[in-house]
Amino acid sequence: MRGPGRIGRAAVGDLSGDRIERGASAPRTTWDTILIWFMRITALLWLAKGVHAWATILDVVPGARAFETEPVGRQAVIVYLAVIDLTAAVGLWLTSAWGGVIWLLAATSALTLAVLTPQLLPAPLPLLIAQASIVAVYFALSWFAAREGR
Repeated sequence: MRGPGRIGRAAVGDLSGDRIERGASAPRTTWDTILIWFMRITALLWLAKGVHAWATILDVVPGARAFETEPVGRQAVIVYLAVIDLTAAVGLWLTSAWGGVIWLLAATSALTLAVLTPQLLPAPLPLLIAQASIVAVYFALSWFAAREGR
């Protein structure tokens, strides 16, 4: 280690001790990286959900009932999901903390509405299981990433 005021080897052109970057090693896949990819893929799925909700509002979904003919409660749920799903998709894509929170709010509220009030948000059982599984995987990956950071 060089003391204060000493010139050392750097004066003759060897700057290897002053370099910031690491040596070329194979990139390691970490839980944090896996979590980021999971959040980005989930963001794309929730973006599609939000676009579908807006397509329902704008009556461009082929074969669907007109939005105006839906009961007011169902209209409110569709508008809520149209806004929150797109907001969650942006937050997840940015991998921000608020994005995960908004997404969990969107996912759990959709699951709760589909289970408790199926007349407002009818959803097939495989879709409910898939959404619940995505939430469970998110929690598991977050836990693994947090443990790895210690």
